[in-house]
Order: sequence, then structure tokens, then C-alpha cells
Amino acid sequence: MIACGLDFGTSNSAIGVARDKTAALVPVEADSTLMPSAVFFDYETKGRMLFGEEAISAYVGQTEGRLMRALKSILGSPLIEEETLLAGRKVPLKQVVEIFVRHLKQKAEAFAGQEITTVVHGRPVRFVDDDDAADARAQGVLEGIAKQVGFRDVTFVYEPIAAAHHYEQTVQKEEQIAKELALIADIGGGTSDFSVIRVGPQHRERVDRTGDVLATAGIRVGGTDFDTALNLAAVMPLLGLGTQLVKKNLPMPNAIYHELAAWPTINFAYTYKNERELSELVSLAREPEKVERLLTVVRERLGHRVAFAVEDAKISLSAEECADVSLTFLEAGLSVAATRAELDRAIETRTERLYGSASECIAAAGVKPAAIDTIFLTGGSSRVPAVRAAIGRAAPSARLASGSDLLSVASGLTQMAGAF
Repeated sequence: MIACGLDFGTSNSAIGVARDKTAALVPVEADSTLMPSAVFFDYETKGRMLFGEEAISAYVGQTEGRLMRALKSILGSPLIEEETLLAGRKVPLKQVVEIFVRHLKQKAEAFAGQEITTVVHGRPVRFVDDDDAADARAQGVLEGIAKQVGFRDVTFVYEPIAAAHHYEQTVQKEEQIAKELALIADIGGGTSDFSVIRVGPQHRERVDRTGDVLATAGIRVGGTDFDTALNLAAVMPLLGLGTQLVKKNLPMPNAIYHELAAWPTINFAYTYKNERELSELVSLAREPEKVERLLTVVRERLGHRVAFAVEDAKISLSAEECADVSLTFLEAGLSVAATRAELDRAIETRTERLYGSASECIAAAGVKPAAIDTIFLTGGSSRVPAVRAAIGRAAPSARLASGSDLLSVASGLTQMAGAF
């Protein structure tokens, strides 16, 4: 029997094929087994769609069209019922997600040389915080999309459980079994998920891991939230955020800044109404040159360019104390220095929530923090030093381990698919 493991992520996605007791990740873009979760609708040709890095390159290269990214973030939010305008045609956002998932399935089938109808599909512990009904609806939407693209048998697995399955492949010593209690922390682009699980060579052979999973927890906080926070703190002030209008010293309206700073809503800022209002605000602003930049971003559809520049800086700040956010595509010579301290301050409320969720997961497992032997960190945003520090505080005596930050969930899902 053949099955696949699908990790549809907010920032990146991967899919693997399990067949004849072997599991392999699929090259989804050239030789890469990882693809940015992005779709570009090319207006310069009729109906051409590009995916992943190719989609991003087309957008950055100023091909006329529309880029859609962070598609997973709309699951569990009212945005899933919205439509986007593509070449004058309204298309449901749900259909855009379907287009991307179908593309991944087709890549897997080309790799396998046959149709695949069984999928082990990753999902966050929580699509939506504190709303079980909305969380269930989000999984229902994702299941409906999976079946629409041709999967008949769909099994959902919590992403940190899949990451745990991948991690325990590295646990070789049988004597570790009795004491290896791990907190799996999967810090993704849109959500962060935790599980406390017993891992070890003997455990990994079990198909049913229910007895090994002591607790799970999750919150809707992830790397795209860090991008938004850094964007608002470091870049949007250059576009007028926080400045005053001449009349009565009123502040610049801030809704459009928040819309442009968040990946899922960038395209919603591109309206003629916004262009008209910003044109009026330029003449009313105390610092008109900044609002003029904002108008340029909206008029020339540069919001994703700004977001990519901020994301690059965030990634650099995982290794460096300072990073330059280059905005020369907006204005010659324009840039701003972002610091790790600034990022830490911008995301402090979110890292505290990560600490709280990790601590709650340990408590729900019925163990003390000292009982956790290992914290296994995975997901691209687990590289952010403030994130690692916050989660480490939840079990201070545990060793920190990491590996395959961007592919551990996909690998685990594919390995689990092999048991079907």
C-alpha cells in the first residue's frame, strides 16, 4: 500500500511518500524537498500559476500578478470565507488553498508513479485559541480540501506528535527509554504546538502512540506574528506609523499599517479606496514624505516586498545582533537597522505566551518541569533566541535539542504513513 505524509505549513510545506516500508520526502521544487507556501497568479499570461520559490521570484521580479502567501493562516479565521480578486475575477481563498494542496499531491504522485489516495495530514494542536467549534471547523475545511483534491482516506496527526516521531529515530540507546521524557516544541509560521511524550527505540515501533503522549497544547502564535511585530516596530514608522496629522495633531490612521504588516492581509490593502484616502492624507500629514512612501507601497503593490525584507532581517537576527532592512526597492538608499533587542521587545508578549503554553503542557502531563529530560525544538521560528529562551524556562534542567527544523514534521508524518 502507498500513502503520503503532508505537512501543509504557513511558511513552508513538504510532502513525503511511504511505500514498501520505506519513506522518502518528495522533491517538490527542483531538488528541494521544501517549498514556500506561496502561489503566484501571473496576469501576463492567461491563467499561469507558479508555486514556491518560483512564485516569489516572479513577484520580486515585478511580473504583473498577485502573490498569495501564509495560506494556512486563514484556516480557522473569518478570512477563509473571503474572496480575492485575481485578474478581475473573484476567487474564494479556500480555492487558493486547494490549488496549492493539489499541486503538492501531484508532485507526490509524479514521484511515486501512481495515484495516492491515502494521506496522513499534519495539523496544529489548535487552529483557533479557546474556541473548540471554530477549531473543528478549521479541520473540517482542511479535510474537505484534501478530499476535493483526490485523497479518499484522510488521517490527521498533531504536528508535534509527528515531530516527536521524527526525533525518536535519533534515540538509539535502549537504556534511555525509561527516562526519556521529551517536550516537543514545534514553533511554526502560524501556530506553536507542544507535546509531552515518552520516546525511545522500543516506543517508536508502536502504531498507536496514545499511551506515550501525556499531553498536548497549542496556541495561534508563530513566526508570521514575529514578522508582523518587527514590521510594525522597525519599518512602518518610516511609512508614517505613529506620525501626526496637521489638523488637531490627530495620529495617522493605523489600520492600514496593521493590514500591510500581516502576511494574510497584505493583498486586502490594495484598494482604490485606500489609494484615494492616502493621497488626501499626504497633504494633511506633518511628515508627508513618509505617507508618500505608504501610498507608493499600496499603489505599486509592494507590501510583500516589505514583508520579505522584514522576514530576512528576522532570520538574520537569530545569528546576529543587528540586521539591515533594505527598502531600496521603495526609495533609493532607504533602509533601517533592526536589532535583536528590538525584536525581543516587539515579540515579548508572544514569547511569554509560548512559555505559558509550554508550562501548561508540562503541567497537563502530570509531571514536574524537572522530569523533562529533553526539549526538542523544531520549526523555523524555533531558531529565534528569545523563543528558545522562553521555552527553555518551562523546563530549565532539560537539555535543548534540535534538528531538521523545517522538515521534522513532514518526515514524521511520512514515517507514520508507512504504518497504514
